[in-house]
Amino acid sequence: MVSQTAAPPAPVDPAPPSLLPTYEPGELAALAARHGLTVSGARPSLGEYVRQLWGRRHFITAFATAKLTAQYSQAKLGQIWQIMTPLLNAAVYYFIFGVLMDTKRGVPDFVPFLVTGVFIWTFTASSITAGTRAISGNTGLVRALHFPRASLPIALAIQQLQQLLFSLGALFLILLGFGQYPRPSWLLAVPALALQAVFNTGVSMVMARLAAKTPDIAQLMPFVLRTWMYASGVMWSLDHLLAGDRVPSYVLLALECNPAAVYIDLVRFALIDSFTGAQLPPHVWAVAAGWALVCGIGGFVYFWKAEEQYGRG
Repeated sequence: MVSQTAAPPAPVDPAPPSLLPTYEPGELAALAARHGLTVSGARPSLGEYVRQLWGRRHFITAFATAKLTAQYSQAKLGQIWQIMTPLLNAAVYYFIFGVLMDTKRGVPDFVPFLVTGVFIWTFTASSITAGTRAISGNTGLVRALHFPRASLPIALAIQQLQQLLFSLGALFLILLGFGQYPRPSWLLAVPALALQAVFNTGVSMVMARLAAKTPDIAQLMPFVLRTWMYASGVMWSLDHLLAGDRVPSYVLLALECNPAAVYIDLVRFALIDSFTGAQLPPHVWAVAAGWALVCGIGGFVYFWKAEEQYGRG
């Protein structure tokens, strides 16, 4: 008996190219819209973007808390460094500027003056530094998951706000130790810090977009921040430094409207008895609110406009 092996089925040739349908770009867009297809990673409208962020508010706060907890997880002192870092910075600045350069002359309550300036400046500098690496430092997360990218710089700004709240406990103890006792004006620190937090977040989002496209900006930022710190009166009194006619009027105006100096002065005014309203620039609350609104809203819109570009090689 001779067995017969079934022949394999003949391959089916694909349809000749001439028989495949062809579409013009406009027809493809209409076909996609008819079937409910959208561009992957397309930028939503501004209102929809805000709603998406609000829907992920729990992720944002959890991400911020996790980053804060992990920041010093490898150190033996752990979270104590959240307080020790600004305190050590203040001690170094006191020795260099207060003792060696004698900038404490003519500044009453110099230690509270200096420590308050260091803590409030650190809040701004750390927020901007973290925001600069918000996208470039989380490229894997950005490419792997679909979520509003503004979640990252906002979460990192919240992380720095949480760290500031830890540091304020140490700041209040230092103020008490140097004779600055609680009074109603201390409550003014709350709106001042709230405005500063909005300002910090807006600037962080601007830097996050710029650094996502040009990573070298992250290497430049320490020099920019150091220069900004010296112009913000952290270690000395700008009021004493600018007394008289030693600087042009436009330089004086620029230094008085410097946002970092404005927020530092507002917190000093709230917490330190000897820092009076006479040492504040004119319309200081209006300037503080203006910086917060311009940078907060402007930074958010600026970041949102490049939503489709983040994480693309």
